Parts: sequence; structure tokens; C-alpha cells
Amino acid sequence: MNGGSAANVGLLRALIEGTECGGQVVVCVPFPYLHQARELLSGSRVAWGAQDVSVHRQGAFTGDVSVAMLRDFSCSYVIVGHSERRQYHGESSELVAQKAEAALGGGLIPVICVGETLLEREANRTAEVVLAQLDAVVERLGGDTCRAAVAYEPVWAIGTGRTASPEQAQDVHRMLRERLGRVSEAARDVPLLYGGSVKADNAGKLFACADIDGGLVGGAALNAVEFLAICGELAMGPEA
Repeated sequence: MNGGSAANVGLLRALIEGTECGGQVVVCVPFPYLHQARELLSGSRVAWGAQDVSVHRQGAFTGDVSVAMLRDFSCSYVIVGHSERRQYHGESSELVAQKAEAALGGGLIPVICVGETLLEREANRTAEVVLAQLDAVVERLGGDTCRAAVAYEPVWAIGTGRTASPEQAQDVHRMLRERLGRVSEAARDVPLLYGGSVKADNAGKLFACADIDGGLVGGAALNAVEFLAICGELAMGPEA
């Protein structure tokens, strides 16, 4: 929940001018700024999307935003199940799966977030928790899982300045890759993103990991110089 009309112009224009990433760059903005994002980013290499979506198509759901509404603003992506939605809004893995299904049904690519808390990690429950969150989605989407993206965001490393080591991040990404591979060969190739205090000074080592395809960047994305430096690290990765 950041940004403002004036500040957004400078940030988005800087991204357009400076992005040379070898992969896809997506900006997911708060709902009120979707029109502005479309106006500024249309015709550029930067795609845009939203930070959440409703499972409902329309109706008496005051405050909710449907897939069709996001499509009206030419969104291509939407984040579902972010840890802050799970924590502050009580979203269950089943609801996250429903949102992912709704997004795919409306032509959006859902970025499905999974991750464990510090207490869960210290209790050696990382695999149990993260795979259960993923399984809820896979069970609902089935073969359509291959049309999504998955982001691992250790809750203990979001906004805390702490970051999972490349080895810790790779271990979880490997588990996710293996579980997706049980769905289909296509699902094995689902983009896996790391989201936990990604910064320019740690992005290179994270992106060098075999199963980390990119980043779900948080606070660092509010600074164009920092974000572009992260994009630059991805461009220098093994698949660039």
C-alpha cells in the first residue's frame, strides 16, 4: 500500500527507460493506480497487474475487485495469497486456490505466494507448511497449474531486513519444483520467484540458484535505481 499519482510517474518512467532485463518485468500496483499504470506502461516492455482479486465475478461484494475489472485495465498478472493477505485478512490456502482459479479463468496469470513464519521454520515445519499451501492450489487447478507462477516468500524475511540465504531459498524452491513436477512436465517449468527482502546486493546470488527464476520484489521496487539494479542481476543470470 504505497505510491501516489505524482511519485508513480517518476518511478514508472524510470523503469521504462532503464529496464534491460532478459526476463519479464511486471509491476503490480494498488487498484486506484491501475489506470495510471496502463497509460504509462502501454507499449513498453513492462507489464502490469494487481495485488489481489476477488473470487466473485460480480454482485454485492462491496470493496472487492473482480477479474473482469482488472481486465478492463489490461492487467496481465495478479498476486494471490501474499503473506500479508493471509496474515491480516485471514485468507486460507483454499481461498487462495479459488482466487488463482478465478484469475486463470479470466485470462490473468496468478502469482501464487507461499511461505512459512519464523516459528514454523524454527520448528522445522517449512516443507510441511509450504507444500501444503502449494498443494491446495494444485488440487484445484490440476493441469492448469502450468499457467501460473509461484513465489516463495518466507514470512520471516519480509520487511525485516533478513533474507533467506541462497542455500535456504534454493532448498525450498527445489521442493516446490519437485512437487510441481508431479503434476506435469509443463508444471515443472512454472516460474518460481523468491520474495523475501530481495535487494541489489543479494539478488545475484539468489538468481544464480538452479530453481530460482526471478524475484517478487517488495520495498526495493519503490526505488527505481535499486529495482533496475535487481533487474540487471537477473539479466546476467545463467538463462539471460
